[in-house]
Amino acid sequence: MTLGTGRPGEKSDAFYQKRVPVGAPDYLQSCEVTFPSGRTAAEVCPTEIAVPVWCAHMGTLTFHPWPVRRGDVDRPDELRIDLDPQPGTSFADAVRVAGVARELLEDLGITGYPKTSGNRGIHIYVRIRPEWEFTDVRHAAIGFGRELEKRDSGVTTAWWKEERGARIFVDFNQNCRDRTIASAYSLRPLPGAPVSTPMSWAELAGVRDPAAYNLFTVPDRLTDGDPWAGIDDVAHSIEPLLRLYAESGLGEMPFPPDHPKMPGEPPRVQPSKKVAAHWDEEGNRIPD
Repeated sequence: MTLGTGRPGEKSDAFYQKRVPVGAPDYLQSCEVTFPSGRTAAEVCPTEIAVPVWCAHMGTLTFHPWPVRRGDVDRPDELRIDLDPQPGTSFADAVRVAGVARELLEDLGITGYPKTSGNRGIHIYVRIRPEWEFTDVRHAAIGFGRELEKRDSGVTTAWWKEERGARIFVDFNQNCRDRTIASAYSLRPLPGAPVSTPMSWAELAGVRDPAAYNLFTVPDRLTDGDPWAGIDDVAHSIEPLLRLYAESGLGEMPFPPDHPKMPGEPPRVQPSKKVAAHWDEEGNRIPD
């Protein structure tokens, strides 16, 4: 399947839709979000079951929600840890690293909730108090990833692919403004219709093939209850993770290319292509 952005004339089998379309039903509620560019959009709020049902009727396969509540869309209430297997690694490696991540979270007094990504990776969600901005939550993810690197040599936070090697990448930039992850119980547009499936830690440890959790098998799981039923019971502070970020002494990491240049950010150029003389100490390109 070829995915596009939905722009006129773009050849694709499917597209990403960020805005509430014209003709949406009256019961569909929305809220306004601001993208890194400064542009805004009205996005769907799934306030009742009729809303995702309507989305499905409109052809929606995968839901990619922002990590916020509509009462304050600039302060996330969710930290998302994305464990992304790199070439040379497998889902089994991601499961092992997820176990180490769980131990680290528990050592910090934080409860995480794991799910399969619906592909090869694993996502761990942490409910947090909506007291910090996106930049802070991203720093918390970086701090967590750097500490995880210390505990497991099979983990990396290297942004540039040429530096990652055969390790599990902690994609900290999934916590940037406008970065989203497939929601719990979302279908993925892949052969076999896999589902991003919430699990208990004990169950995840025994999973060998994430494709076994799909459109045809996941509905039966819900008869036994939702393993994430308690995710809203406690909202955590990210201060322990921000301390890890500060204590690492390694500073800022590159942002995604569509974000404006951020304070303290290193140059956005592959290390193998970087010419030191072309960049100042602030990571800005020196004009030729």
